[in-house]
Amino acid sequence: MGTRRIGLAVSDPLGMTAQGLPTMERRNKKQDLNFLRSLARRYEVSLLLVGNPLNMNGSEGPQSANARAFAKELGEHLGVAVQLWDERLTSVEAHRVLDETGVEKAGRAGTVDRLAAVLLLQNFLESRRGGSASGAGPDREP
Repeated sequence: MGTRRIGLAVSDPLGMTAQGLPTMERRNKKQDLNFLRSLARRYEVSLLLVGNPLNMNGSEGPQSANARAFAKELGEHLGVAVQLWDERLTSVEAHRVLDETGVEKAGRAGTVDRLAAVLLLQNFLESRRGGSASGAGPDREP
């Protein structure tokens, strides 16, 4: 969850694959929550994942606390279950994929957010199937 943009992704109905949605440009809390509520309804979302930017050693820092607060508010506003999910290295992986595919570095911020959201969701889906997800994983409770 970024302060300027939020990468978005949804899974297919069977929960097998993640597909990216256009990156959301943040406006203000009310507009952001209303937009996310409309998306959740459109895609019949039963669980929302919020990326948790843990420190590399797994500890929580200020950004993680912000993500936790946002997740709580999101769940209350949307009336949908929300789960934090470790997002360490998803942006790094997204940049690597874009570098390998030759995407220009200039102006790729929204693309990175979208791809990072896809990677986060795909990791979650694989973990639910008992697959060998790499990098990120379930968030630990405080």
